[in-house]
Amino acid sequence: MTDLTAGHGPRSGGAGPILDLDAVSFGPFSLRSRLLEKDGVPVKLGSRAMDILRLLVSRAGEVVPKNEILGYAWSGLSVEEISLRVHVAELRKVLGDGKDGVRYITNIPSRGYCFVAPVQRAEPPALTARPGEEVTPSPSLPHRLDRMVGRDEIVAELAPRLLRDRFVTLRGPGGIGKTTIAVALAHDLCDRFEGNVHFLEFGPLKDAALVASTVAAALGLVVHHNDPSGSIVNFLRGRRLLLVLDSCEHVIDAVARLAEDIHREAPGVAILATSREQLSVAGEQIFELAPLPGPPQGTRLSAGEVLNYPAARLFVDRASAAGHRDDLTDEDAEILVQICGKLDGIALAIELAAARVGLYGLREMAALLDSRLQLEWRGRRTAPPRQQTLGATLDWSFGLIGENERIVFLRLAVFAGHFTLKGAIAVAAEEGTPEDRVIEALEQLVAKSLVSSQPDGASRRYRLLDATRAYAMQKLADGGEANTIARRHACYVQRTLEAGLTAQGGSGQVSRSQERAGLLADSRAALAWSYAHDDGADLRVPLAGSCTGLFVELNLLNEARIWSDRALAMLDDADRGGRWELELQSTLGHAFMFTERNSEQAEAALRRGLEIAQALGDHANTFRLLSRLNMFYRRTGGYRHLVPTARHAERIARLIGDTAGIAGSKALLGVSYHLAGDQAEAQAHLDEGMRDDAALRGTQPGHFAYSRTPQIPLARVLWLRGYPDRALECVLPLVGASAPRDVVMHCIALCWSASVFGWVGDWSAVETMSARLATHASMHGLVPYEAVATGFRAQTMIAHGEAIGGIDLLRSALPRLHADRYELYMSAFAADLSSGLVSLGRLAEGAQVLHETIDRVEQEGGAFDMPELLRLRGELEAQSGKLDAAEASLVASAELAEQQGALSWRLRTEMSLARLRERQGVRDPREQLAKTYARFTEGFETADLKAARLMLNPPSP
Repeated sequence: MTDLTAGHGPRSGGAGPILDLDAVSFGPFSLRSRLLEKDGVPVKLGSRAMDILRLLVSRAGEVVPKNEILGYAWSGLSVEEISLRVHVAELRKVLGDGKDGVRYITNIPSRGYCFVAPVQRAEPPALTARPGEEVTPSPSLPHRLDRMVGRDEIVAELAPRLLRDRFVTLRGPGGIGKTTIAVALAHDLCDRFEGNVHFLEFGPLKDAALVASTVAAALGLVVHHNDPSGSIVNFLRGRRLLLVLDSCEHVIDAVARLAEDIHREAPGVAILATSREQLSVAGEQIFELAPLPGPPQGTRLSAGEVLNYPAARLFVDRASAAGHRDDLTDEDAEILVQICGKLDGIALAIELAAARVGLYGLREMAALLDSRLQLEWRGRRTAPPRQQTLGATLDWSFGLIGENERIVFLRLAVFAGHFTLKGAIAVAAEEGTPEDRVIEALEQLVAKSLVSSQPDGASRRYRLLDATRAYAMQKLADGGEANTIARRHACYVQRTLEAGLTAQGGSGQVSRSQERAGLLADSRAALAWSYAHDDGADLRVPLAGSCTGLFVELNLLNEARIWSDRALAMLDDADRGGRWELELQSTLGHAFMFTERNSEQAEAALRRGLEIAQALGDHANTFRLLSRLNMFYRRTGGYRHLVPTARHAERIARLIGDTAGIAGSKALLGVSYHLAGDQAEAQAHLDEGMRDDAALRGTQPGHFAYSRTPQIPLARVLWLRGYPDRALECVLPLVGASAPRDVVMHCIALCWSASVFGWVGDWSAVETMSARLATHASMHGLVPYEAVATGFRAQTMIAHGEAIGGIDLLRSALPRLHADRYELYMSAFAADLSSGLVSLGRLAEGAQVLHETIDRVEQEGGAFDMPELLRLRGELEAQSGKLDAAEASLVASAELAEQQGALSWRLRTEMSLARLRERQGVRDPREQLAKTYARFTEGFETADLKAARLMLNPPSP
């Protein structure tokens, strides 16, 4: 280790390069690139805080000026010092700075920050993990084989090539071992990519149109439009990760287009593809995977000499693993040479043959290969189709298993992805047949390599390899049983998802959510079959009702909308007014709200769903639909509907008696009273909801109150009530490590946090929030929030005196919001547009915009910002010389602010009134302002209070 505390890095006052931080340590912490670990355990840290830490550590022992830190962590942005203080505070909290006397970062007043702990630098990490060093692979990465035979040199050759070229396709015939090598290589490179490895198996995917959405889902992106390719590329820009695209041949065109875009636009991303044929796009480098080398035919080799060849070594290794314990003699070696020649070095064929040696012996196995197995490898271009090529191997393997195993094997092919033991029994067992027969058969199929198995927590998951599944599906169809088993599969999917729909809360909630998410591929397959075959006609509505709920949970809203709309068109009299229409209407309304511009169809579907839920006495869905309707009215500006729907939801939550649900109802009530203009009631309900916020945050997507958090609206309410400091304390976690996990709620948190920062006058924070919002919204295809981000950016420009640019942005954002019927932010942005116009001397235009805005808000029964709109109208009237009208508007504003319990609006209005009364020659024009100012107990360094203090105590002339 090398001590970095002194004598290393640039001197104070110089920007200098950031040191290579691939391996530095301080105290119990280690920092490698952008991965911070404490005692070997990864520590979560925001990107800005990570930038600050890297800079300070690279300059350990020096005072780094604040403006230099701001310039590095917020490159290209104008940011005020409060943003730096917030992120340094987050960093200190994560490091435990100050606990037990340990110090890491000190603040040097008026100068900057200094990293004071001793820092040491280790040797750079090797390409693969060092002995004894544990690498935590990505959850999407399949388990690697305990022992890989004959491919270690290939992996060693591929690793540096992939790091250098960034885009390599591993090409070869089916069964040759492409996936095995890809998995091993991904594990070996996991450390080099800091664990950021995403492994995508395209084998189960039959619709090429779903390639991009599958990649998006694997990356954790939520996209609400048909082609998420742009969002994927935007997300990957500036990131360093490894993307493994496995089994691409059947969706090759879609994969090729996306891979080319990623390679071109995301230089930090490495792509490893496996395919029977090359993708044929720019940047792709081909690695041709040859068969495993086998011993030369017609030669007499000893057992030891034969085992020098990987094909023979793999055969013996897999035969031993299957229970064949006989030592290999020189006589056996001659037969093994023949077997290896007949298997042509194809790994899958070798493994299938080796697994049966214990049953038949080597000599009998060689005879079986002559009579039952016809592998026809002619080379890459002349190879037959994948199923035909491996079909001979599988025909042979199928002939070696018992009748019960054959039946179970063929029936399991209906699963599109991994399946559980419960699923296997549901699909493969005959009614009245003991489950043990399926369990025994599955055990044998796993043992004979026809079904793969991997651990999944305390249980196991199973899967048929793609070629094996295709072979079995053809056999199933030839036997006339395909539709019967497909129906069983669809029924199993529907029942499993239905059970998840009815489950609320409880210790098993997380596992149920994971089980539901694991059925995505099978849900798609079951829907496609039921809508394509008359045998599934009676399952279409309940299956769609169950599957679309899953699509909403996974934020696949386009799929949810398509299937719910399709199923609703098929409702018969028996289904109308029932629970499946309820599920479908609820899903359709929610999906329409986000994908079809808050349309009237969304409201109609939600109201119809609510009507059914109430008629059925379904309290959980009644709450969910009331909550969605409340969101619809918030988005469309229907404020008069907010409190009634929230009150109704609260009554339902109390009937249910669920702690998280009651907290969610309090959040709903709080935000409703806030927007309707009763801040005292809003604060009371939000404070009550915060007491059970932990239970609410612990809910999973299937819970009826999921994602309702009182903290988001509470920050705004606190500012309005006259508590600016508490508002900032409340808002900071929402934009830091405690940001909402739900992507939509994360957008809302950024929007409402931006408004709080704007109210306190921290425009650099507003600019930061708007940039984050724009990135997040673009990443997830949430188009209306992109327009909101533009509005906040315009607001910042107008505040900084850039009125022309701000007006231009608002002129583009407001029509987009109006087209989407997204009225929630319209009044604030219209007020900014009016102010910008007035600042340019365009009073008539500004007055017209403000007049139309006030009329629109009054038609909806008023809103929380009406006092501010009236104040701005009064200011405009005063500038136009209409002093009596101005006084009337300002008095109405002050009275309404008092009525709403909005002390901060009242303060602004009193400042405007003081200026007006001074013009009118009123004696002691600031008397009421002084009284209002005296009611504040905090926030004295925020913009409005500083302005009020200056008016009350003007500087001496």
